[in-house]
Amino acid sequence: QVQLEESGGRLVQAGDSLRLSCAASGRTSSLHDMGWFRRAPGKELEFVAVISWSGSNWDYGDSVKGRFIISRDNAKNTVYLQMNTVKPEDTALYYCAAADYYSLSSQPNAYRYWGQGTQVTVSS
Repeated sequence: QVQLEESGGRLVQAGDSLRLSCAASGRTSSLHDMGWFRRAPGKELEFVAVISWSGSNWDYGDSVKGRFIISRDNAKNTVYLQMNTVKPEDTALYYCAAADYYSLSSQPNAYRYWGQGTQVTVSS
């Protein structure tokens, strides 16, 4: 089993930056892709970003391209989401997810493990 724990969510103002972290524990040797998703109030789960195990491949959702950066440190079993120039529409509960194979998928059902989420609130 793998456990994921997100951190870093907080209240920020539009235009600010913040970094989310997701620490994996347990059978981390089985992990490949790691991604971020978010759910805003009243909306469906939205793909944010994904990164391959090597860190050499990644993909982003259209709404965050050019503003967010995903990275990972395998020595620390941690994936990060650097959020720059945040907007009120970025307000959501952000979830970390991990897959045990390579696909760079934007679909939630490609990910086997999920964290509990960390809240990001952006004020205008």
